[in-house]
Amino acid sequence: QVQLVESGGGLVQAGGSLRLSCAASGRTFSIYTMGWFRQAPGKEREFVAAISWSGSGTNYADSVKGRYTISRDNAKNTVYLQMNSLKPEDTAVYYCAADESTFYYRDYTEPARYDYWGQGTQVTVSS
Repeated sequence: QVQLVESGGGLVQAGGSLRLSCAASGRTFSIYTMGWFRQAPGKEREFVAAISWSGSGTNYADSVKGRYTISRDNAKNTVYLQMNSLKPEDTAVYYCAADESTFYYRDYTEPARYDYWGQGTQVTVSS
């Protein structure tokens, strides 16, 4: 069992930056592939980024590629999402997710691949 708690969301102007954190507790964090998803009102939850258990592999949605960076610190049981050049369309609730690396990290683009989820943190980008 893994518990995930996101933090770092907030209100920012377009063009600004935020860094989200996801702290994990429970079983050994380093074995988990970690992902970030987001969900805007009235829309389905969509993939944002994923990182392999070692941190050597990362994958991004086309909509955030070049603007977002996912990273992890296994010593701190934490995964991060650095978001730069934010746009109003990035407004959503952002969720952290984890899975015991059952699949290749590039296959972790669907919510169903993940066993554990955080409660989410709101990111609002004003124009």
